[in-house]
Amino acid sequence: MSPSTALDLAEVAPAFGDPTRESQAIFRRVMDAMARPGTIYDVPFAPDAPQGLDRAAGAVALTLFDFETPVWLDLALAGGPAERWLRFHAGCPLTPDPLRAAFALVTDLATAPVLAAFNQGDAKYPDRSTTLVIQLPALTGGPAVTLRGPGIKDEASLALAGLPDGFWAQVQANHETFQFGVDLIFAAGDRLTALPRSTRVTIKGD
Repeated sequence: MSPSTALDLAEVAPAFGDPTRESQAIFRRVMDAMARPGTIYDVPFAPDAPQGLDRAAGAVALTLFDFETPVWLDLALAGGPAERWLRFHAGCPLTPDPLRAAFALVTDLATAPVLAAFNQGDAKYPDRSTTLVIQLPALTGGPAVTLRGPGIKDEASLALAGLPDGFWAQVQANHETFQFGVDLIFAAGDRLTALPRSTRVTIKGD
C-alpha cells in the first residue's frame, strides 16, 4: 500500500506544534472516551490534517500510531496526502491486510471490510485486536441506538450520522464475542467518541 519512494517533505503538512503536550492531551481524551462510551469530547486543539482527514481523526492517528503499529488505510486515503503525513509524522508501517492491523483508519465505511475482517485478538493477547478510527460526517443527527455496559450509568444514547445499513448489527456481533473483538473510535470535525468492545448496543425499535 505504501510507495517505496522517499517522501517529498515539501508536500508533508505540519502536525502537532508541541508534540509531547498536545499528544498527551489527545491521549487523555481518547482514554476518557473509551472509559465513558458514547460521550462526545471536543478536541479544539487538534492540528489541521491533510486532505481527506478531519482534525480529530488526524490527531487521534498522530497520537496512537507509531513505528510498532501496523496501520490499515482505506482506499480514499492510501497513496495520498494523508498517507504521506502519517508515514512522516507517525512512522507507522502500513499493511493491506486488516488481520495484521493494530489500527485502521476508515473514512468510508461503505467500502471498508466488515468489522469481523479485522484482528479480533486471541486468548493470550485479546488486547492486540485492531482499533478502528472511523471518520464520520457528524457524531449526532443519525438514528439513535442505546448503549449499556462498563462506564455507562444505566444507559446512554448515541446517534452517529453517515453509517451504512447493517453497521450496528456488526457492532452487536462484535460485542457478542467479548473479550475478543475490535474497539471503535469515531471522529467528526474536532470531536470524538468511542465504543469499546465491552459496550452492548440496542437498536431502538428492536
